[in-house]
This record gives sequence, structure tokens and C-alpha cells, in this order.
Amino acid sequence: MADGTQKSRYRILVVDDDKDIVQTVKGNLELDGYEVLTAFNGRIGLHIAKTSRPDLVILDLNLPDIDGIKACEVMRREFDFPIIMLTARDGVADKVLGLECGADDYMVKPFNFLELSARIKSILKRVERSLVKNFCEYNDLAINFKSRSVTICEKSVKLTKTEYELLELFVSYPNEVLSREFIQQQIWRDSQLYQTSRAVDVHVQRLRKKIESEIEIPKYIVTVAGVGYKFQIS
Repeated sequence: MADGTQKSRYRILVVDDDKDIVQTVKGNLELDGYEVLTAFNGRIGLHIAKTSRPDLVILDLNLPDIDGIKACEVMRREFDFPIIMLTARDGVADKVLGLECGADDYMVKPFNFLELSARIKSILKRVERSLVKNFCEYNDLAINFKSRSVTICEKSVKLTKTEYELLELFVSYPNEVLSREFIQQQIWRDSQLYQTSRAVDVHVQRLRKKIESEIEIPKYIVTVAGVGYKFQIS
């Protein structure tokens, strides 16, 4: 997904009754190289989802005909494409409801398109990787995504849930610099406990202790001064 050729393979469906939002999101996504389908109510959105089989759906929670939660449940029963829920509601209960009905992610209006773009890219990269392979190997480091297991020099490494998710995020973006803010959004999006860059640094350091042979001279997770980190592969 680093170039236009890869991005153009993906088709995104945007379902929202706010025509201004739909046109803005559609225009920006097309500039990013995606094919974009649109619908202004739930019934048309469901019809397009069934007939066109998009790779990802951006779905508004408050639709004029079918409730977004209901539409999400119908889509999730029939299809396995990722769903990002959009809503003007900022309550924790609404976020939980959106995720429990099958949404993969949740964004509150008004939102920044760059953040939406980053989340789309992250989700599609994970989907792409899972379709291509369940296993990857970098030098002495091996990761089995199906079993969520990690080995170094063929020896099992026990990672916490957060450490594994960090590693999974890094390997999804090989040789790309990830800012601390981006890492926070992906790993602790809805938590108020990890809103400082120090939290990211602490967890990265713990992960390094388990996968790096020399913590002071890391081979895999490299610090990019003033920005964040990069998963380095040769």
C-alpha cells in the first residue's frame, strides 16, 4: 500500500446521509488511489455491499432509514470486510456498542481525514498480510500471526498482549517511521491511561528487552529522534 498501484486494488464504500461528508471523504480517498462507492442511506449501502463486495466500509451510525448498528450487524453476518463506524456521539457506551456490533474501528465527527486515512491504511495492511501469509521471518525473529507466537533463534519468546500488538504494528510497516502519536492511536485508542509519549517509550523498551540481543544497539526497533520508531529490516 505504499504506492498507487497497490492502493488502486482496494474498493471502499462510504455510507453516510451527510452529502458534504461523503463528497469530502470520497474526494480525498480517490486522491489516495482508492476506488470509492457511496450511499446516502442504509438500504442502498447494504445493497451496494452485497453486489459490489467492497474491501472496507465506512459506515455512519445515524442513518435516516436503517440504524447504523443494525446495518453493521447485517454486514458482519454476511461479510468479513472491515467496517469503520462514524458517529457524532462521543460517549463510551456508544463506542462500545459500535465495536460490539462488529465494527473494526470507531471515529467521532468531526474527524481529521489524515487520521481516517491512517486507520484505513493500518486496517487494510493487516488484512493484506493475513491474506498473504500467517508467518513472517526477519533474521532471527519469527512471528506466527495465526498462533500469535514469537521466536528468537527458534526459542519461544513470551510477550504480553500489548507487546505482541506493538510488534504486530511495527512489522505491518517495515522500514516506515511511526510517530508516537500514531502508535498511541493504534494500540491505546480509547484509553485515557496512555496519553503520553512516555507510555509508548516504556512499552517499546520492554519489547526490545525480549527481542533484541543488544538493547542499546537495537537491530529491529530503531529510535528515530524526535519522531518515534522504525521497524528496520534489511
